[in-house]
Amino acid sequence: MLNAPPHVGHLYTLVLTNILKRWQVLLGRKAILCTGTDEHGMKIQKAAAKAGQDHFWLMLRERGYIYVSNHEGWYFVRDETFYPESAVQLTLDPSTGRKFMASMETGKEVKWTSENNYHFPLSALKDRLLEFYKENPQFVVPATRMNDVVQVLSSGLGDLSVSRPVERLTWGIPVPDDDTQTIYIPGQENAAGWPTDVHVIGKDIVRFHCIYWPAFLMALDLPLPQQVLTHAHWTIGHEKMSKSTVNVVNPFFALDRLGVDTMRYYLAHDGGIRDDADYENAYIIDRYKKGLQGGLGNLVSRVMRGKGWNVREAIVVATNGDAPAEEALSIKLRTRLLELPDMVMNRMEKLDSGAALRVIMDTIYMTNTYMQQSPPWDYKDGGDKAHLNRIIYLCVESIRICGILLQPYMPGKMEQLMEMLGVAPDARKFENAILGSDSEYGIPKVPLGKGREGVLFPDLRSDSWMYKYNEDVHL
Repeated sequence: MLNAPPHVGHLYTLVLTNILKRWQVLLGRKAILCTGTDEHGMKIQKAAAKAGQDHFWLMLRERGYIYVSNHEGWYFVRDETFYPESAVQLTLDPSTGRKFMASMETGKEVKWTSENNYHFPLSALKDRLLEFYKENPQFVVPATRMNDVVQVLSSGLGDLSVSRPVERLTWGIPVPDDDTQTIYIPGQENAAGWPTDVHVIGKDIVRFHCIYWPAFLMALDLPLPQQVLTHAHWTIGHEKMSKSTVNVVNPFFALDRLGVDTMRYYLAHDGGIRDDADYENAYIIDRYKKGLQGGLGNLVSRVMRGKGWNVREAIVVATNGDAPAEEALSIKLRTRLLELPDMVMNRMEKLDSGAALRVIMDTIYMTNTYMQQSPPWDYKDGGDKAHLNRIIYLCVESIRICGILLQPYMPGKMEQLMEMLGVAPDARKFENAILGSDSEYGIPKVPLGKGREGVLFPDLRSDSWMYKYNEDVHL
């Protein structure tokens, strides 16, 4: 059950997860991506019963992890959760001057509430959780939030209220044997792909997914996720997005105008893991023009559609070992191409797909610089043919290697690029992103065309759409 339409933060979470999943596929591994929304109610209960699945609740109750007690605290309606006194603070609304109590974690207003609920004894799992964090210091990424989790738990958290009176939560799942209370989501610990290798969330729900959820799993001796990647938020004008201030971005506006792959690229390139990132339509245009159109697209067009050389011939000559001795410029680029796969792998293993993307793009920029400083068009009317072939070969190899590594980020565009290069479908894995590993490509499988036709990243027809910001971008 959604409490609001999806916004750019939801899209960012999904894009990050999808990139990580596609990276594993690129490595030749089987990978499963699971996503969805928090859903509650009788339909979920009936679905679980039909599948022969016990509720998570019953399993916890059988082990003595459910008890009844009066619960008082600061309550946030949207997330259906109570916050301890240590997690709230008095806040001033600058636009109205009104003072209210708000969650220190989310900045959202909370209300003092008192009611009889069922509880989960989080305190009983405190030492076990802290020991797990100690043994798995990279459980939460980045390290700053791992430290925050340890600090919050060490400072003391009260037991959790895990049900609500039915008059306050009418659409929940009824508590077994008590129709006056409702509960939340049933467990599915035998689902395919569990435990997850990486669980991806926004930083505003770290407490739920890095403390409460692991505690529930521990109580039932179920395996925990290997890691939890917690990303930062997107802001507008360096201010936190909020429906109350009408600055929640609708990503479908830019998706419709620039396409899925461009938005995937922008979110991965600019999005923050540790620090918040500012969202702006002008930034999307800038990244497109500099990185995609002027960087990769321009390089592809100059190499593959250039006059005076033959890409296939350059590949054959180079892979036959007939290339001449290299000068400093080509040595520098060759070294970068040899090191690039490990550079990307290192960053992806740290779950920093943004840093990995920027390393790939830096290689594209370096290749463009190399082509400018060693202009192949100087040799097209004669001269050192061997030197010309070397220039073209290094440039097209850079395109091929970077294109393979960019597949998790822009799968549609990179499939088009592989076809333009003539790279065979079975030669597009990570293991193929090695300089000189493919001698069979170089003949396009699709027409390269002229002008805008067949261009990987064409000129934008108009930038006027980004100035409709106030009309269309907000939900």
